[in-house]
Amino acid sequence: MKPAKSKTPRKPLVKKGTQASLKDPVGVYCRVRPLSFPDQECCIEVISDTTVQLHTPDGYRINRNGDYKEMQYSFKQVFGTLTTQKELFDVVANPLVDDLIHGKNGLLFTYGVTGSGKTHTMTGSAGEGGLLPRCLDMIFNSIGSFQAKRYVFKSNDRNSMDIQCEVDALLERQKREALPTPKTPSKRQIDPEFADMINVQEFCKAEEIDEDSVYGVFVSYIEIYNNYIYDLLEEVPFDPIKPKPPQSKMLREDKNHNMYVAGCTEIEVKSTEEAFEVFWRGQKKRRIANTQLNRESSRSHSVFIIKLAQAPLDADGDNVLQEKEQITLSQLSLVDLAGSERTNRTKAEGNRLREAGNINQSLMTLRTCMEVLRENQMYGTNKMVPYRDSKLTHLFKNYFDGEGKVRMIVCVNPKAEDYEESLQVMRFAEMTQEVEVARPVDKAICGLTPGRRYRNQAFREELTRRLELRGGPVGDEQSVTEILLQSFPPLTSCEILDVNDEQTLPRLIEVLEKRHHVRQMMTEELNRQVIAFRAMLQDFDNAVLNKENYIQGKLNEKEKVISGQKAEIERLEKKTKTLEYKIEILEKTTTIYEEDKRNLQQELENQSQKLQRQFSDKRRLEARLQGMVTETTMKWEKECERRVAAKQLEMQNKLWVKDEKLKQLKAIVTEPKNDKPERPSRERDREKISQRSVSPSPIPNAPPIRLRHRRSRSAGDRWVDHKPASNVQTETVMQPHVPHAITVAVANEKALAKCEKYMLTHQELASDGEIETKLIKGDVFKTRGGGQSVQFTDVETLKQESPTGRKRRSSTCAPTQEVATESEWTDVETRCSVALEMRAGSQLGPGYQHHAQPKRRKP
Repeated sequence: MKPAKSKTPRKPLVKKGTQASLKDPVGVYCRVRPLSFPDQECCIEVISDTTVQLHTPDGYRINRNGDYKEMQYSFKQVFGTLTTQKELFDVVANPLVDDLIHGKNGLLFTYGVTGSGKTHTMTGSAGEGGLLPRCLDMIFNSIGSFQAKRYVFKSNDRNSMDIQCEVDALLERQKREALPTPKTPSKRQIDPEFADMINVQEFCKAEEIDEDSVYGVFVSYIEIYNNYIYDLLEEVPFDPIKPKPPQSKMLREDKNHNMYVAGCTEIEVKSTEEAFEVFWRGQKKRRIANTQLNRESSRSHSVFIIKLAQAPLDADGDNVLQEKEQITLSQLSLVDLAGSERTNRTKAEGNRLREAGNINQSLMTLRTCMEVLRENQMYGTNKMVPYRDSKLTHLFKNYFDGEGKVRMIVCVNPKAEDYEESLQVMRFAEMTQEVEVARPVDKAICGLTPGRRYRNQAFREELTRRLELRGGPVGDEQSVTEILLQSFPPLTSCEILDVNDEQTLPRLIEVLEKRHHVRQMMTEELNRQVIAFRAMLQDFDNAVLNKENYIQGKLNEKEKVISGQKAEIERLEKKTKTLEYKIEILEKTTTIYEEDKRNLQQELENQSQKLQRQFSDKRRLEARLQGMVTETTMKWEKECERRVAAKQLEMQNKLWVKDEKLKQLKAIVTEPKNDKPERPSRERDREKISQRSVSPSPIPNAPPIRLRHRRSRSAGDRWVDHKPASNVQTETVMQPHVPHAITVAVANEKALAKCEKYMLTHQELASDGEIETKLIKGDVFKTRGGGQSVQFTDVETLKQESPTGRKRRSSTCAPTQEVATESEWTDVETRCSVALEMRAGSQLGPGYQHHAQPKRRKP
């Protein structure tokens, strides 16, 4: 059972503040490498510390008019050709390492065209170490004296750390050292192949290190080749007969929803040399190839991961706190992306062509993810970011979701041959700067008293000093017990040789009484000193507690002031960034508008010239059409005059025929009954008058002709007989007659409501000049609104025709009567009826026609 003093205070809850809602844009930096040859054509120029300008090289024409186009791109900072690795590290990587030591994640990757200096920037060269060895050097300079012993931290396959006591760690070390080939060898001579790379002259160290914690550094090295993940530190047993190819690794998600490579080798390192030796061992396994653009072109994306485990000391400040929940795990990922390339320039074939396609595809997926993130943040959309389309973006998904800072170094080669590729890289970098990543939350405080490590050391030193003052040096051969025994009175001889000896025992009793008295005095002195020392310790604790309370109060006040100032600074910084961003947008918008204005002015001039030409063409066309209209008008006026004259002649002939018919009728009516009527003749037959045959006299007392009424088909229903007042009475023998009909001159709703059938009598002038009567019949229906509607179903036609012309037709299909012969023209009635039928527009005549049309349904 653990003593009460070793219990750990409860972990305070992390309050969600405004820091979690703050966002920072992705830091994008640009580094321009020097030209390989001084006489090469350059297409990139550094304008200022934050701006570069791209010049169009000779042979490229951007606009249609052939003008050269220069473009400027802004970055957080631009590093020219004379920039050293130290200057680049201080600006870009130093803040990431400082965040790593304080429990925050970081991602740094280099992006650019093949041969632009990405690997040199990340790894470095002889005598000029890159960002990776400088990051390792800064980490071990900061935590060197606070590192835990090896195997105190133990990594597992769940992207977390286990912690064990020093005894278990010692057994683990002895077990590993007993192996013939240990994975983590002890200190050895530095490999001269990379000795110059890690020989960093400048000393760099993080500030405000937590001195009450112990640290452990673990490194892993992977590569993404053809969209497969391989472990470069994996120890594969060598088989000369059947060598095994490297096995690809899978991505997994831990309990905190962070992505990691399952089964990846993680090696604990204790120094910069050991860490870089592990990196160099994996670097030799990385896939590189010779292409037309680069002699050692990286054919895969490499990711070097530095994990820093941090655990607090216990309340005494002696041992590591054995609670897994108190372990803080942070990591820094250094990514060297393979260069984008165009196959028509690299002349890649076979495997090189396949590798280039996978490299370009993964970089395109990275660009797509950035575009979707920017669109979601700028326009408030919620599109799904395609992280899973590539292993590269899927692995670093958490960084873009707010698990750490993201920084990118854009490496460019200013030579003119890489102009088009550099242009695409610049556009991607400009778009990436608009993506914002949530600021990581500070780690939780463990709740133990700060400064306990050095306080425990000070207590031990003070205790050792006081013991030295009281009993001499602690390392002396005589102990405190021996010194105390020497201070007692010496014992006399205790041998009794005679029975009558009465002096030995009293002397022994006296000596023992003196010793007892001395012991009591020493005990009392010791108790007084213990009480005094306890009181002194109590006073000292009270003084320390008062000082701590006073200091804590002051610290709280200062922290409040600092928090307020930080909040104000963050607000002002955010406002400044927002205003700078707005200014940049306005400048870009102004540039775009000015260019659009010039283009529109040019287009306006072109359109004005075009309209002028069209106006001239229109005037010529109007003059031409005016002449054609005038000519056509004269032509049609003559044609109309000719047609009017022909129509007038035709109408005059018809009027003459009508006059002739009237004259014949008049002659027939006025001549006596016993005289023969003259047969009508045309103008050419006027001179030849032929005598008509005498017809027999009519039968005396013959009954008068009775008008016959034609019965409608549906006589059983009630009808509305609609006869307009403008109709002309024909007085024909056959007349439509419907019994029980309501006769109206104008159709009304009252009459329609009482009947089921409807008949309209309609008259019109036929083509031969005769009156044609149509009987239009229909059914009456009630509408849904309470009114009536009529659906027409049948049409009957009544028409008079000349007996000398066409044959008569009737609805009863009576046989056609033959034309009367010359002898039947003797009686006056017959000749009158024939003359009346020949009269245009006559109201008499027995002839009629019936045309029954099929019933039409309502569509």
